Amino acid sequence: MRKKLKRFRANANLSNLFEQGKPGYETLRGRWADDVFGNARPLIVELGCGSGEFTAALAERAHDHNHVGVDKRGARMFVGGRYALEQQLTNVAFLRTDVTELERFFAPDEIDTLWLTFPDPRPKTKQAKHRLTAPPFLDMYRRLVGPGGWVRFKTDDPSLFDYTLGLIRQNKLAAQLAYTDDLHQSRLADEQGALETRYEKRFRAAGLTIKYLQFQFVS
Repeated sequence: MRKKLKRFRANANLSNLFEQGKPGYETLRGRWADDVFGNARPLIVELGCGSGEFTAALAERAHDHNHVGVDKRGARMFVGGRYALEQQLTNVAFLRTDVTELERFFAPDEIDTLWLTFPDPRPKTKQAKHRLTAPPFLDMYRRLVGPGGWVRFKTDDPSLFDYTLGLIRQNKLAAQLAYTDDLHQSRLADEQGALETRYEKRFRAAGLTIKYLQFQFVS
């Protein structure tokens, strides 16, 4: 608890981490290009970024894009925020908020690519509405991801993967849909850079395969 509180206090000094009470937090919507990054490069957003290592790794690899990691747990994001500043990564920022609040902070069509990396599978039927790939969330993503933009989804959970793929097909949401139940044995590994989150490495070490899909919303 003491370490967590220390990180919460340190977040106040991280210029790349936006949270309640800090300057600019309430005016981010539609202003990422102008007010945060100072350029109009395509915006890649990771939901549930945890400690931010995947967001930071994407930023290191894709300098021609801007990157935002979103999570509600500030103590975790402190790690990614500090690392990005130490490495002078000017194309990455972090936002502390719940995913349900995304439309407070991103305008329609503002996002080029949306990453969902290992969200909580919420396996009980009564929890289905809270899955980050449930219909209300997909509807929200559709409003936020611009024309020709991508949604990319990783999970180790076969039930969540099947649920998500089924929804996309049933509702005819996707163009350019591609998927695999074993990412690292698939050609799609090259397309998404084969970058691994901390959880992904742990899952693979335990013998689990990584399920992955990517798609564009139909017009």
